[in-house]
Amino acid sequence: MENINANMSTFQRLKVICVPLLGNSVLNPTSIPGVLKLLVQLRDVLRTLDSSGEILSPSAISYVFFPISTILRRNDISTIPDQVLERTLEVLALLCDAWWWDIDVAVWEQIFMLCSAILGGIDRKGKRKDRDDETKAAAAECLWVLLRPRFSHDGTASTTSSTDRANAISALLRGHARGAKFLPILGQTLDSLLNASQSPNGSLQRVSLKVLSVIVSDYLPDGVVPSILPGTVSTMSKVALGINASKGWANGDIVAAALLVMQHAILRAIGDEICLREGAVKGIGNLEDLLDDSNPPLIDEVTPSPFMTRRTESWLSATASQLHIAMNALSPLAKHPTPSALLGLAEFSATVLSATSLTVPQSQPLLLSLLLSLQRSSFDRVSDRADSLLRQVLTAPYTAGHRFLQVLLQISRDNLAALPRLLMSHADSKVEHVAGILESICRLAQPRTGSPLPGVAAISTGVGKLLGPHGGVEKWGWSLLSTLEFISPPVVVTPASTAQLMLEDDPAAMHSVSFPELTFRHINSRSAREALERMFSALGTTAGEDCLFAVDWFVDVGLSGRVKRAVAALWCACRLLEGVGQTSSGSPASVRPPARQAKRLEKFARDLARRIGEAWDDMDMEESSPADERPTPDSNGDGDVLVEHVSGLINIRGISGAEPAASAGPAHRAVQSMLHRGISLQLLSVTSGILESRFLPLLLHTLYPVLHGIVSDALFVSTSALAALNAITISTSFATPANLLLSNFDYALDAVSRRLTRRWLDVDATKVLAVLVRLVGHDVVQKAGDVVEECFDRLDEYHGYEIVVDGLLEVLREVVKVIEEDDDNRPSRGSPNTGGQQVPLEDGQRLEAFAEWFAHRHDEDDEDTPEESMRDSSYPREAWGKTKEGADAEASEPAPGADDHFAEPPPTPAQALTQQIVSRSLYFLTHGAPQIRARILDLLANAVPVLPESGLLPSVHQAWPFILNRLDDAETFVVSAAAALIAALALHVGDFMHRRIWDDVWPRFRKLLLRLEQADASNALAHRAQGAVGTASAYTHSHRLYRAVIQTLTAAACGVQAQDEANWEVIVLFRRFLHRQAHEELQACARELYIALGRNNADAVWLGLAGTVGWVEGPVSFLHEPRWDVEANVRIIL
Repeated sequence: MENINANMSTFQRLKVICVPLLGNSVLNPTSIPGVLKLLVQLRDVLRTLDSSGEILSPSAISYVFFPISTILRRNDISTIPDQVLERTLEVLALLCDAWWWDIDVAVWEQIFMLCSAILGGIDRKGKRKDRDDETKAAAAECLWVLLRPRFSHDGTASTTSSTDRANAISALLRGHARGAKFLPILGQTLDSLLNASQSPNGSLQRVSLKVLSVIVSDYLPDGVVPSILPGTVSTMSKVALGINASKGWANGDIVAAALLVMQHAILRAIGDEICLREGAVKGIGNLEDLLDDSNPPLIDEVTPSPFMTRRTESWLSATASQLHIAMNALSPLAKHPTPSALLGLAEFSATVLSATSLTVPQSQPLLLSLLLSLQRSSFDRVSDRADSLLRQVLTAPYTAGHRFLQVLLQISRDNLAALPRLLMSHADSKVEHVAGILESICRLAQPRTGSPLPGVAAISTGVGKLLGPHGGVEKWGWSLLSTLEFISPPVVVTPASTAQLMLEDDPAAMHSVSFPELTFRHINSRSAREALERMFSALGTTAGEDCLFAVDWFVDVGLSGRVKRAVAALWCACRLLEGVGQTSSGSPASVRPPARQAKRLEKFARDLARRIGEAWDDMDMEESSPADERPTPDSNGDGDVLVEHVSGLINIRGISGAEPAASAGPAHRAVQSMLHRGISLQLLSVTSGILESRFLPLLLHTLYPVLHGIVSDALFVSTSALAALNAITISTSFATPANLLLSNFDYALDAVSRRLTRRWLDVDATKVLAVLVRLVGHDVVQKAGDVVEECFDRLDEYHGYEIVVDGLLEVLREVVKVIEEDDDNRPSRGSPNTGGQQVPLEDGQRLEAFAEWFAHRHDEDDEDTPEESMRDSSYPREAWGKTKEGADAEASEPAPGADDHFAEPPPTPAQALTQQIVSRSLYFLTHGAPQIRARILDLLANAVPVLPESGLLPSVHQAWPFILNRLDDAETFVVSAAAALIAALALHVGDFMHRRIWDDVWPRFRKLLLRLEQADASNALAHRAQGAVGTASAYTHSHRLYRAVIQTLTAAACGVQAQDEANWEVIVLFRRFLHRQAHEELQACARELYIALGRNNADAVWLGLAGTVGWVEGPVSFLHEPRWDVEANVRIIL
């Protein structure tokens, strides 16, 4: 009852519209607006019913269809306005969606013909009548409703009965459409849809492609599809590539729909199944198929149609070649920016590849390359889908999967062979593409994370053969090395080692050091370089231990010299070995598997580490001849070698950029040697990542090369060495490099000792020992005794070689410096006796403070301090002869040393070692080389805070005449070092230095200041302003000496008891450095000096500076210096 009421309600709603619509079925200018309004209302009602799930009965559909058909019959199609026709077609589409299950074939045909005529712009008389795109889109949508496949009725779940009925109706309609009478109409409709698919209107284009897809896949006869294949493929290629589009790329859904139409056309026209059935190609599935079969193929005996094309071998050959050209034009789609287009391309490539393995074999490399490119897509769903499709294709049953595997391996060989040519042509994008293809092939060997599909084990075997003994690495590898050239990295190389500078700043910063990037001569983009690195690593991972043959070949070439080809060979070996060991030179712990490496790989890694350690010291390589620099063909190679073709007088270059280069000069060879060392260090880090803790015994051979690289002047080598040390530390499970070096200190010390013999003298060995001490840090004290003994033994042996002596003294200085940095090694000393510390007073308070002192100068002190507190035990406290008797005497007798307040504790091992270094180094204060004299002075300055007075003062007393003589040295840096030593002594042993500072040092400083003032008068760099002092540059000799003198006197003012006369001289002489025209650094040093002097005698400083500015008149007016602008600095000091 409810259904009846609902139907009646629906009927009433439709009746209200259909009755007036039928009454106005004859269109004229007056009725057209009313008809258009009624059609819109009817369309809206039908859409409401459809969205609510209500299905119209056949009688209701007929009731609605009657006024629509009346309008179409009573009016000529050409006279119906576009808007009326568009709304009419929309109503027909909504009716046919439910009517399809019960529609008569004749009605279906009439509606089909109507929509086809509107799409083609044909009226009843056969004349052209173009409609707007919206009307054509409505006609195409109506066709889609008539043709689209259905599997269930009224939107319910699919059941067996509804599916069978839908299949039966579809078969009936397909049979009618394939009839001889309807076939021309179908062909005309196909042509109209092909034209509509190129429309700029997106809605028309999308629906046209949907209708084309269903017509080509379901409604065209098998014999007709070959006839429409060329036109369909050509049109769909234009649509997919966006040739007629206003912007660069077509929309992603348009591309996917066009590729789907092309896919259906290819499969039905030239697919393996149909061609096998018609005898155009012969498949071999078993041994019987190899026998000659005289029986002709079974072909249905049907009446040939003029629109049909017979599939023959000649037709297949011609069509396959043309189709290959058309599909090759689709290659740019692999770079489409939308994932929908890329997914459509992946589906197209995989489906066509699987369905045409026999008919279009020449397209298999192209389609596989497209899938491999899509596997590298930045869109995850595209990459996952392409990977899944590739694995499905390669694991196909029977012979198809094996055939595709062979093609895939051939692609690998071809791409490796093409790399040299692409490198020489500077085609970065092509190099990146080729490297990405090879990487994608290697990925297929292992199962993808999160994918149920297994890996393709045959790829590992194939790549292993390519890189194995029979893969021809001598052929393609030699060509690759001839073009894979590295140049000097674009960085500034500093004279000092970058590693040493980093360690001086922060030793812990080396943990973040990574290997520097290499610069290719023929590759400019970073992405192409990274693609090459990933390619070689992926090849090594895929081939496994079979790749060790290629790695060994590259290592042999790399260690045979230090030319550009050797550098490239080491780089290739490093990248391949990273893949084999599944480690990385940058972060060895990030990709290493937990399982233990195979014995063959471990043996290879151990041998390689030893070879690199042995080859490291081979610095005297022979100069390479120009012939060695040119690419030399391998004895077994023939076709892959770059050759120069000469014809007559015209040089024809086969490859751009392959012109013979001139012989490399010394600078080029030095760069290649630097790169060779850096890559060798990368190889060491890779071997440590493979061996892990088993690498420790190899440190006997490899530790010295790493440390030697750290002290290199080349930035690339020093940074690579730091990164290698960090990698080895991580691989061997040490917390820090210091722990690694301390545990293997004997290895490093032995390596240095062997390089400091008469048979083998390496001047860099001392630098290695110095950086070793610096890296280990304060823990080196445990091993420092051996280091010091080694240094002094070599000093005795090589005391005549300045460079060796300088290096050994630098090692000793590093030892002392490390000991100094540990506060536990510093002895406790009393505060310096510099007199009473006075609180600075304002000028107005000075007279009040004096008056208060004068009034209470004879008062007794509140605290009754016994006089004995000022005495020591160096003299008797009681009269001679007075002794205590008996037990009282014994009880009062102190234990030995109990009251000895001046007895120093025994020296620590570090202090004893420092004392030994100081005592045995004093003789070099008179060495002929000024840098050695300065080095000794720096060493002594570092030792002052460490040594107790009992160990320091005798050595200083012994060397004092030589230290004073260094103040008169001709070299500025020696004088500065001597001043720094005196400053350190003044700060730490001020009482000892009291007389020496003011009697010995100050007179020399006074003469030095006079000489410098006279020299500045004729110095071109000196300030020329009135009253100016010093030079404008901070790097002149006079500036450095001024700074050293001021800093030394500042230290003396802080640690040595002042003398009033000398203090006043200092106050007067150094006022000029407060001048505003003096260098900023000298002004700052002078301010610190006067502040330090003011702590001892603030009145004298105030008087001297106030008189200079002119604040004080009378007897001290002679101090006024108007030529010096010192007021700003004076205010800061006072």
